[in-house]
Amino acid sequence: MTSNERGQALVELLGAVPALLALGLVVMQALAVGYSSVLAGTAAEAGALALAGGRDARAGAREALPGWSRARARVDVRDGRVRVALRPPALLKVVSQRLEVTGEAAVKAP
Repeated sequence: MTSNERGQALVELLGAVPALLALGLVVMQALAVGYSSVLAGTAAEAGALALAGGRDARAGAREALPGWSRARARVDVRDGRVRVALRPPALLKVVSQRLEVTGEAAVKAP
């Protein structure tokens, strides 16, 4: 391998690094959205179970969320339905707001 070939390989490698970093960020963001979706669904179910047991549905839903996500969550309770909206972690706040996920659970009246 000549000096020119090694220099060309280095330039190509350096050109690929930003693309690989961007791809890694996109994959990590997709994982964060998926995890947040699972958390929202689980919290909504916990809130519905609390409502069925005669307890506070909002508190039940919030207790089911990990600490970091409680500040990013909105819990709505209406007509036996518990809806949890959760903003996933992101580098930019606008991205987090646009990728908000929801989970919903309901309790049937006896």
